[in-house]
Amino acid sequence: MTLCNTRLQRSIGALIVALAGAGAILNAGADSPSVNIKKLGTIDIDLVETTPVVFNNKVYRFEYVRQNYWNNKTGDSYFRFIDHDTGTPTPSFAKGYHLGSAAVDGGLVIVTAVNIWDGDEIDVFVSRDLNAWESWNALTLPGYGMFNTSLCKAGEDYVLMFEVGKPPEVAGNPFTARFAKSKDLKTWTLTPPECTYDKSRYTAPHCLRYFEGYYYNFFLEAVKDGYEQYVVRSKDLIHWEPSTANPVLKASDADKIIHNSSLTPEQRNRIAQANNINNSDFDYCEFEGALIINYSWGNQQGMEHLAEARYEGTEAAFLKALFP
Repeated sequence: MTLCNTRLQRSIGALIVALAGAGAILNAGADSPSVNIKKLGTIDIDLVETTPVVFNNKVYRFEYVRQNYWNNKTGDSYFRFIDHDTGTPTPSFAKGYHLGSAAVDGGLVIVTAVNIWDGDEIDVFVSRDLNAWESWNALTLPGYGMFNTSLCKAGEDYVLMFEVGKPPEVAGNPFTARFAKSKDLKTWTLTPPECTYDKSRYTAPHCLRYFEGYYYNFFLEAVKDGYEQYVVRSKDLIHWEPSTANPVLKASDADKIIHNSSLTPEQRNRIAQANNINNSDFDYCEFEGALIINYSWGNQQGMEHLAEARYEGTEAAFLKALFP
């Protein structure tokens, strides 16, 4: 299985260094130097929430194309998949939806999304060919403000993590993870209210995985002068254990490496000059024994960039390295 983070508006100055060269290795944490993620560099601008997935033995990148994306001529938001090797897009779908996330279960591609930012509805889209899509409502929660979602499978259950900013008794200090489960993607049941992470502080959730009895929640942690990608795990969605390897990703000069030869001189200049205080919206898929990772970097105020990274090892090896 493979699934987005909202933005807390902050203005922080930073010293910007222009880069050139090949990928750079980031040690995820001093206590776990074996968790090496190779940052390959920036592949696009004005894209944030994306999900790499494997479908029919090919890697695709699901993209939430915002209305202000530099190459969006439609006047509205939409979703699409990009062939990782060729860059070819599939037909767009879900016009006007936001903050989507994708997963693959066998021959079924599943996308979850909100109809509006800070809204009270989450819908599901499914396809078997990336061309024809069915959709229906999964959750309608009056009074909730919902943002990013991520879907995984635990045994026979589909488990949906969704980000909430309200009501205060649910979200606490925004932004917080809540969960729902389903057997068939159509009938969803909220987990008990104590199934959450973490009402005490900013912990915007983005990517949920399940492996050997544990749920893994990759989320955005607010730190001094920025934001970093952290991970916690739980057996019951209530009691959570942080990784000693945190942060999984943090802002670095390697984010500005150019990894897309089609980027224009103007775009490359923007990348070189951009204020970089965060690594967020982390998601990944496993393909041919390695992880293909996408994440966003930028200033957390709308000047965002999409980057790619790689972990040389399986998902099992990655998760075990995060929790040795």
